[in-house]
Amino acid sequence: MTSMANGADVLTAAAAEFDRGSVADAESAAEDECKQVLSQFPLEAWAELPLERYALGQTASPGSGPTYCRLLEFLTPNLGSIKGGSAAKHIMYHHVSGEWRLAAPLRGMEPQEAWAQLRGQFVQAFDAVAAGDFDALDDLEVLRYGPTLVTKTLATYFPEHFLPIYAGEHLRRFVALLLGDSVQGDAPAWRSNRRLLELVRDRAEFEGWSRYEVMHFLYRHSDPRSRQRTIWKIAPGERGRLWDECRTDGVIRVGWEQVGDLGLYQSDTDLKQALDAHWPRKSGGSLTLARRLLAFRDLEEGDRIVANRGVDKVLATGTVSGNYRFETDRQEFQHTVPVDWDLSHAQRLPEPRQWRSTFARVDPAFFAKLTAYQADSGAGANQEPQSTPVALPEDVQTVLDALKRKGQVILHGPPGTGKTRLALGAALAMDGRAETLDASADQRAKAQAEMLHGDRVHLVTFHPSYGYEDFVEGFKPDLSATGPGLTLALTDGLFHTLCSRAAAHPEQEFLLVIDEINRGDLPRIFGELITLLELDKRNLPVALPVSKRHFSVPPNVRIIGTMNTADRSISHLDAAVRRRFAFLPVGPDPDAVSGTVGPLDLAAFFEALNTRITRHLDADHQIGHAYLLRDGAPIATDEDLAAAFHHEVIPLLEDYCVGRAELLHRILGGLVDADTGRPLLMSPQDLADALATEFTSGDSGPDA
Repeated sequence: MTSMANGADVLTAAAAEFDRGSVADAESAAEDECKQVLSQFPLEAWAELPLERYALGQTASPGSGPTYCRLLEFLTPNLGSIKGGSAAKHIMYHHVSGEWRLAAPLRGMEPQEAWAQLRGQFVQAFDAVAAGDFDALDDLEVLRYGPTLVTKTLATYFPEHFLPIYAGEHLRRFVALLLGDSVQGDAPAWRSNRRLLELVRDRAEFEGWSRYEVMHFLYRHSDPRSRQRTIWKIAPGERGRLWDECRTDGVIRVGWEQVGDLGLYQSDTDLKQALDAHWPRKSGGSLTLARRLLAFRDLEEGDRIVANRGVDKVLATGTVSGNYRFETDRQEFQHTVPVDWDLSHAQRLPEPRQWRSTFARVDPAFFAKLTAYQADSGAGANQEPQSTPVALPEDVQTVLDALKRKGQVILHGPPGTGKTRLALGAALAMDGRAETLDASADQRAKAQAEMLHGDRVHLVTFHPSYGYEDFVEGFKPDLSATGPGLTLALTDGLFHTLCSRAAAHPEQEFLLVIDEINRGDLPRIFGELITLLELDKRNLPVALPVSKRHFSVPPNVRIIGTMNTADRSISHLDAAVRRRFAFLPVGPDPDAVSGTVGPLDLAAFFEALNTRITRHLDADHQIGHAYLLRDGAPIATDEDLAAAFHHEVIPLLEDYCVGRAELLHRILGGLVDADTGRPLLMSPQDLADALATEFTSGDSGPDA
């Protein structure tokens, strides 16, 4: 009861401090958008509404305006957003392939037949709400396949009965916030919306508030969209040729308009098929491109953009200010997102970046340096950025958040995905060295060495012979003894020593990084201390079985473990261990190897190779991006490519496929000698061509 009361007090205090006037402009814009919907799609006209006025993907007749689905998803953000993700939210839509995509209850029907059933259920929903029979909504089976669209529709036509919040997950989070307890079940969004409205009306602090004030307050107070803001580098055309136009119009534009409106694609696989149809010779990299185009489509207001020219020129930084749109009246570069540009960050970079493609992710720490720079008409192009608080990379922040929540984390994934690097990156951030995360490889290595020679962070690698006496305590030979025979002395293990230091300095955090944690016998190594890892068991004393001394794990101790899933899956770990660790996957990152070697697109090759490995082995045996990096950058020469492929990738795959020559052939195709079953040894000059032909020329595999 106390925690619930405290939560209610916090909510009441936050509501009292909320500036309701800050919502006035957004509320006025929402009212204008609502009038637009009601004028173009009057409630009484729904019974005869034609399909071409409803569905995405329909060509509007002159003067008819946008379709209903386009209006609600892309043109009415102030009414509450349902933007992004799959077009399946609209229940039926006309795909760019020419096919109609229908929700499950409508499949097998002709488009007009399906529309008649869908439209009929919309009309039934309107009649039910008008009569106050909200339970009847749950019986409309077809509408349950588009809960966000349907809930926004009901909130637009019947604002007195619904709040402008539509995502089921968000609604459940807000209901739990007002109840002071978790919410179970998976009720339709409209039912959760009604429940939230009832709770709001029962709270005295919201008396007299408009529904838009309530919406903005809830999102500001407890935003369930916990993702870190996306930061993308996006080139405005080849060599920045569209920059003047993008700057003047306040937008960023990209090409590939041949695939049509990105809002019509349900998934990256769906879009990949369209890309392959238009550019069949590029299919090896089309999945990467598909994912980036959908990320472009799903940019949200507040996300950040870096516009570049080449690999060393920043034209501006920007903040996304609106929704994606597909501008069919343009001849080229029709995919468009509104952006507020800041030209003061324009600069020439002291070192080139790996910016060889239209899209590239930007590390928050690097972005912080970019935005610390202020261009000045009298300043030199290479002026150094001013110091600024360091923003942590998203993956590092995720690890720190999990440590705070659980106390210990295991980073798991295929070999070469950077698990140890990520663990040490989180350690640097915890040790107050976050500024080194975006430093050169030498500077970062120096910072890591200094950190590991200190008292707060320890690194250990588990192996089959590592035991309890190494980790906690045990009797070991006393090398300082001078008497005859073997003398044993009670010795504190690594974890015991770390915990003792942490107990003496409760104001600091201490961290143990355990590399290859799954190679040790964890129940034997941790012993009875496995119970003490739980955060609510910290400082709970136990008597150690060897020395009988009392021991406890302080609350300021954290553990990060790494494990290769190719060696041993998570399911093989002891159940007691699994319960006490948070598990974070660290997968292959195609963006990390964005670059080319001769005719070979590295990211395309990397993704195509891993696709085959996943198909013929499993996802745990993929290769990590580290195999194609040198000094933290993508390999760039024929010689480096040959060394990585012949001396690292091939031996790993041969180990996975030992005794199964046909399996290795399925993965490597024409790079395996048909007679011997052995990989072909090629010169560096020939290898890039062979890999490009095998993996990025449109063939999806030797057995496809």
